[in-house]
Amino acid sequence: MTATDISRPIIEALYCEALVLADEVRAAFDLQPVDKPDGDGDRLRLAMSVEGLRTTTRVMHVLAWLLNQRAYFNGEMSEFQLRRHGTLPDDRPSDPANFDRLEVPTRDLIEQSEALHARIARLDAAWRDKFRLRPSAVHRLRERLGREVSRL
Repeated sequence: MTATDISRPIIEALYCEALVLADEVRAAFDLQPVDKPDGDGDRLRLAMSVEGLRTTTRVMHVLAWLLNQRAYFNGEMSEFQLRRHGTLPDDRPSDPANFDRLEVPTRDLIEQSEALHARIARLDAAWRDKFRLRPSAVHRLRERLGREVSRL
């Protein structure tokens, strides 16, 4: 199988989704004044800053991966270049203590960005493995049971 196992429409749909999410993340983490007592306000500002950086970086990594895929489909990058330079970096999940300080809509955006990154990571791993299917644990168990039953 070749790199075309990921189709252009899939990449374009994911790219649009990532762009919308990037815009929502930018708006959510746009530094605004925090009206909390001193200690709480400082912790909230720090949580917003740290989680904003993590979330923005996560979404930018996804967008960079998608842009590399788009460049490949447009003939601007070879499959060799894509395999060598188009790897999605590992995710750095949010810090639970910071996450708990944030408002629900902000937490939802963080979770959406983590879910999108995970989807792209699975797609990247499958593409790098040339979409080879590996037998699942269920298939291996069925095979073992089949061998045992046939011996009876």
